[in-house]
Parts: sequence; structure tokens; C-alpha cells
Amino acid sequence: MVNLTLYIGNKNYSSWSFRPWIAMRHFDIPFEEELVPFDFPAGNPAFAAFSPTNRVPVLKHGGLTIWESLAILEYVADLYPEKRLWPDRSDLRAHARSISAEMLGGFSALRSECPMNMRREPAALTVSDAAKRDVARVEQIWRECIETHGGPYLFGDFSIADAMYAPVVNRLEIYMLADDPVAFDYMKIMKSLPAWREWELAGRQEPWIVEEDEV
Repeated sequence: MVNLTLYIGNKNYSSWSFRPWIAMRHFDIPFEEELVPFDFPAGNPAFAAFSPTNRVPVLKHGGLTIWESLAILEYVADLYPEKRLWPDRSDLRAHARSISAEMLGGFSALRSECPMNMRREPAALTVSDAAKRDVARVEQIWRECIETHGGPYLFGDFSIADAMYAPVVNRLEIYMLADDPVAFDYMKIMKSLPAWREWELAGRQEPWIVEEDEV
């Protein structure tokens, strides 16, 4: 069950790419990495060669193409059930899928105002009321999950749900948006992951600058 190729964008900026990458690396799932950088403000025309949406990430497995972060992670979870990318219990899986889907389709103000940026040194940013509501909702999700399941991750052990929220950890840190002690502890745990540190180091060393993502 190898021969997986994950196409990603810049590690400094590509929050969507970060999600499947950190999960696959954390769970020691073998894959080839193909990094195609954002060379243009809206992406890169070269994405069209492998992506039906002209976006990243994309997973290739033989003749099969899977796009969208959560769909990629669901597919990988099916390929490697022994890795337990989702919680074992059906009720916990349902909850984990719910908050993962909420992240996939929500938090638009936080996304647009606060791009992921691994190189940015933490500095406070004034954000809209809509972004503040997004932050409050993220902190509520984290707090409820960790208090219910005991941590250190959202459902005890690291899962796809944690991977889906990994880019938000960076956003809340670098723009100094978090004020919940539980959120601070969770962010520290996430940033201590070897996979996180590997991605962050690579992102900081990249030469590319995307001005629209430099806030």
C-alpha cells in the first residue's frame, strides 16, 4: 500500500497541504512528496497538471486522484485502518468528523484575515468581530474535546481532527489571538510533534515570498 504521492504547496503558507502531510508523517504512512510552490498570487498554473481544481493538496495512488484535505485523510484512513487515524469508538468518530467538517467549511473570517505563515514572528493583529467569533469557536471546540476526553489531543490520541486544526494552531500563535489556557496547552503539545517541527523548519527555509499572505 505504498506508491502514494502527495502534491503540496509552500510549507510556509499552505494550510490545506499541511493537514494531510502532518497526519501521514505522524502516523508513519509512506508517501512521496511533490512540492509545487505558489509562484503566482492565485496559486500556480502548473497545478492543472495534477489537480482537477487547480489547487493543492492532491493525493495520487496509481491511477486514482483524491483532492481536498479531508477526503485525502479519509482515503488514507481506509488504506491503513491499523493506524487508527480516527478514534476507535463510533460516537467519537462521529464527533471527530463533525468538527473536522466544520473546519473544512467554516471559519472564513479567520482564514482570510490570518493566513498561515510559519516564518512570521508572533505579533498581535487587530482582527474583525467575525474573526474573533471564529477564534472563540475554535477555543470552545478544543476546550470541550480536551476536557471530555482528557487530552493531550482532541480525542486523547492524535487523530485526523488534530490534523485538520493544525494550521489554526499556527494562526492563533503568530497573530496572538488565543486567550484560553486550555488552547495554549494544546498549541504547545501540537507544536512539539516531530512532524510539526519538520514541516515548520522546511517552511522557514523556503525562499518564496507570497505578498498577499504576509500580514
